[in-house]
Amino acid sequence: MLTINGNGGRLCDGVTRRDALKIGALGLGGLSLPDLLRAEQRAGIKGSHKAVIMIYMCGAPPHQDMYDLKMKAPSGIRGPFQPIDTAVPGIQICEHMPMLAKVMDKCIPLRSVHGSPNGSHDSFICYTGHSFVNQPPGDWPSMGAVASRLQGPVNVSVPPFIGLSPNTGHPPYGSPGHPGFLGISHGAFRPSGPSRANMKLNGVTLDRLGNRKQLLTSLDAFRRSHSGDSSLAGLDDLNRQALDILTSSRLADALDLSKEDPAVRERYGKGSPKNYGDGAPRNLEHFLMARRLVEAGARVVTLNFGRWDFHSNNHNTARDTHLPLFDRGLATLIADIYERGLGDDVSVVAWGEFGRTPRINKTAGRDHWPQVGGGLIAGGGMQTGQVIGSTDRLGGVPKDRPVHFGEVFATLYRNLGLDPASMKLPDLSGRPQFIVDKHSPMPEV
Repeated sequence: MLTINGNGGRLCDGVTRRDALKIGALGLGGLSLPDLLRAEQRAGIKGSHKAVIMIYMCGAPPHQDMYDLKMKAPSGIRGPFQPIDTAVPGIQICEHMPMLAKVMDKCIPLRSVHGSPNGSHDSFICYTGHSFVNQPPGDWPSMGAVASRLQGPVNVSVPPFIGLSPNTGHPPYGSPGHPGFLGISHGAFRPSGPSRANMKLNGVTLDRLGNRKQLLTSLDAFRRSHSGDSSLAGLDDLNRQALDILTSSRLADALDLSKEDPAVRERYGKGSPKNYGDGAPRNLEHFLMARRLVEAGARVVTLNFGRWDFHSNNHNTARDTHLPLFDRGLATLIADIYERGLGDDVSVVAWGEFGRTPRINKTAGRDHWPQVGGGLIAGGGMQTGQVIGSTDRLGGVPKDRPVHFGEVFATLYRNLGLDPASMKLPDLSGRPQFIVDKHSPMPEV
């Protein structure tokens, strides 16, 4: 929490060492100007604000009941859902996603996603593109943390990496993506979670904050006097960003949906702001908020949706509680992005950590299936209106064109203006690590 009491401290302006450490602990993305300039030089971009919205479908959705229906499979595998035509001739998806069907020309269903290390529920691979097995020292960072480290903020008052999930009963379902070996200064700012308390001045007025330059000068002097204290690493960047956020209306305005056109808010709908079981909310306002945040300057926004772990009553639960809301939120977001002229700049990805079993179990559910899953990507200037990948006749293994999580990440990094083939970052041992290991962007897009 950012706490500035202004009472009797060790610094001349009243900020104590404890307060300074609280400022330094606020997890907002930092800016390394040399890395930013090098990244932009390699990518050949100047002043371009590219962004990614990542939707984690907690618990892993049933791919064969959404984008890869197997109507010729036995009844114990294909399920009761019927396919419908979409805006792209030849592409069919589930009947319970009619709004996505209408914007399919702006989408790419992925039918052969693989790479999940096992059947354990964890959002890690969805946010990093890496397995959580055999990690480097400090762990792999999420895409938002990488963008924060290499590109920094577009606007100093808006963190480059924002996560829109509150805490959940199963912690990975509430993760916005971790900073890993890049450190807390590149972690997600979470206005729907613990960071909400950080957006308060705790009774300190803007007048009382007074001259921020004087305050920063004092803190810089304090930091130099404690240069041997590793806990203060990154304090300057964190402190500047904390104060910029608190004393600017840009982020607060983006989060304030009352400032949005009522017709647009109605179009998105509200959904449910309550957590679904031990999972995330089915909050449609988060889709709208994500769009507003990337327009305000965020580079990566993550949001977590529902709890798709339907081990029993799979089809009824998907139909009645998840698919209609997901369809509305995602389709509206994609259409809105294109209508606002952001189709070349904002990439969208929606997926879960693995797929579901081809065979429906005795309780009418589908179980964990790491062999193959599905997803959907859109925007980013990609060649949309196509399907990538396929599975066998039962939907159990990749058939034509397997798509690894890492390939999708390489594609999204390229869309951000970062070259996955050349960009490296040091882990906690100092060893350089490629931001994507062994994978290249998908040539089809």
